[in-house]
Parts: sequence; C-alpha cells; structure tokens
Amino acid sequence: MTVATGKPAVPSSSRHDRRFQTFWSAQVLSVLGDSFSQLAVPLLVLDATGSVATAGLLTGASGTAAVLAGLFAGVVVDRVDRRALLVGCDVLRTLLFAAIPLVWLLAPAPPVWPLFVLLPLAAATGMVFQVAAVTAVRSLVPAEGLTRANGRLHAGTALASVAGPALAGAVSGRFGPAGAIAVDAASFALSAALLLLVRLPARAAAPADERTGPWAEFLAGARFLLRHPVLRPLTGLLTVFILLTYGIDDVVIYHLKHDLGQPDGTVGLVLTAGAAGTVTGSLLVARLRRRLGFGACWIGSVALAGVAVAALALTGRPTGVGALVVVWFACVSVGGICSLSLRQEVTPEHLLGRVTAAFWTIHFSLGGIGAAAFTWLAQRHGTTAAFALAGAGCLAVALAALFTTVRRPTPP
Repeated sequence: MTVATGKPAVPSSSRHDRRFQTFWSAQVLSVLGDSFSQLAVPLLVLDATGSVATAGLLTGASGTAAVLAGLFAGVVVDRVDRRALLVGCDVLRTLLFAAIPLVWLLAPAPPVWPLFVLLPLAAATGMVFQVAAVTAVRSLVPAEGLTRANGRLHAGTALASVAGPALAGAVSGRFGPAGAIAVDAASFALSAALLLLVRLPARAAAPADERTGPWAEFLAGARFLLRHPVLRPLTGLLTVFILLTYGIDDVVIYHLKHDLGQPDGTVGLVLTAGAAGTVTGSLLVARLRRRLGFGACWIGSVALAGVAVAALALTGRPTGVGALVVVWFACVSVGGICSLSLRQEVTPEHLLGRVTAAFWTIHFSLGGIGAAAFTWLAQRHGTTAAFALAGAGCLAVALAALFTTVRRPTPP
C-alpha cells in the first residue's frame, strides 16, 4: 500500500502554523465542553430524579448513539467539505446543549425525557466531529510533523478534560447544573467561530477505479485496514489491548477506595496524576518515535504499560498507585498517538475518514465486554488478580507484536 499522493499545502512546522494553532484551540474548547457535560449532566439528572440508574441509562443511550454514528461518520467525512462539517457539528452541539438550560428555565418541573433526545444526538454529532478532526490534522500538517502535532493536540485535550469537570463543578455550585451546561454550549459556539478561521486545503479526489457503490464505500475503511501489512496486525493487537485494559480506571478507583481505604480526595489526586502522565507522554512521543522508530516505540510503550499495571498488584500505598498510574497513562498516550499518526500517514486522503471510523468501531468493539469482565474479576477475586492478568496480557500483546510487521522502524 502507498502513502497518499499530493503535496501538503502547509508549512513544514506546525508549531508556527497559525491555522494549526487555531485548530488546536478549537479542539481544546470542544473537549472542554465535552468534559463539562460529563459532570453537569449526571448532576442534572440526579437533581431532577435522584436516580443513578437513570443517569446510567442516559450515559448508555449516548454511548450507543456515538457508536452507531461512527459506523457512518467516515463516509460522510470523506464526501463533504470538512471545515463546513466541523463548524456545523459545533453549531448543532451548541443548539442541542443550549436547549437543556432553556427547558430547565421555562418548565416548573423539568421533564427528563428531552435529555434522552438531545444528549444522544449530541454524542452522535461529537463522533462525526472527531472523525472529521482526524482528517483535518492530515491536511494542516505535513507527514513528518503528524506525530508532534497529534502529541500537542492530545496534551491540550488532556488538560482540558482535567480542567473541565473542576470548572463544571464550580459553575454548577454557583448556578446549578443547567448553568454549567449553558457554559458547555457556549464553548462549542466559540469553537465553531475559531474553525471558521481555519482554511483546509481541498482534498484529493478518489481515483476513478475506486468509486463504487454505497455499500462498498461503507466497507472501504475496514477493507483498507485489513489489507494494509502493518495496520492489519496493529488493529488486531490494539483490539486485544483494549479488551484487557478498558476497565483499568474503574479498578484503580476500586483499589484505592476498597483495598486501601482512601478518601475521595486522594482518588482525585491519583487521577490528576494520571492526566499529568498523559500530557508527558503526549509531549515526548514525537522525540521517542524519531529516535526509536515506530515499532520499538509502540511495542515498548505497550510493554512498559503492562509492567506498570502488573506492578499495581503489588503496591499498597496511594503514592505508589499514583506513580504507576502516571506511567500507565504516559505509555497509553505514546502508543495511541503513534498508531493514530501511522494511520494518517499511510492512508490515502480520500479514505481517511472511513479508515478512522472503521478503526474506532473495531478497536472499541470489545471494550465494554472487557470492562465488565475486568471489573467483575476485581470484585470477585480481588484487584491483585485483575491487575496481574491485565499486566500479563499487555506484555503478551507486546511480545506478539515482535512477530508481526508492527516491529518495523518505518512501516510502509
């Protein structure tokens, strides 16, 4: 398979590229808005109903809507103007989230059912936005700068995901959860305004011999993944990795609360330390990949992540848990950014949306099952067994990668 044709119409350094900086700011604002709603929406539901089951059902409905949207997002992204799509998604999310505080303001006893319409629609729109954003980065940054650019985006969005809930809690305490959601809507409006300033180069047209029917177009992304000599084994390895690790965060929290008897404040500090690990890994990944090559960087990050998870089975102090969580999140960031950058580098531009959507659908297909099984194992047999099994599984994934084309320093 060949790298997409066409010369990048951007400067060689994304650091000094004003368009990339503006796009980065819009992305951070979008994630900030998403993280606001992660806290504000459950608080709103609990205030209205007092039912955590209702909040969980709403989360499940939104997650299902996002997965379903992901099935079709790639086809849409590859066929429409990306800037218009990104702006449209942010405008639509502005309207959807702005409707929530209006309902709460106007109705004496606000009904919960509008949330089951508005929030799944917002989640589906957010999925389309994310797929489109991946293709936009490819247009803004030359191939040699993709890993650095993705690292900077990942670091910025990690900080936003930490700051968002804290800010949402402060706003909610002052103005109520509906007020926090109003701020969420405003963040998407500002993101849309910034994206209007970003000009994206015209994408290359699909070759005439690749223009097929709707069903073939829908499957084109998965077909590309399965035919590429590196993306095929990488996608399989990452799917196993997510199966083994999707519930790590929940088990870490359970370990701190149940096994170590730590208060909520300590749990929050440990998760904040994990965010610091995400930022660190995001800022180091470009340098590591340049020095070690793709294969060693990706395999090494997965192996070290496995060591960190396995070591959680042996630690009995919250400081030790915090240190290992930092390593875990840093390694996950390095591996994730490496794989994302590789997909952007080797995928023809006219297929990138569908390949991204297909990868995310396959990658997360077993995540829910893995999380349920992992947390059940921790509850039934203890966190030591769960951490040891997950850590050994990560090491097995890294070992298996050594026998595939993933080990190559510079994949084709």
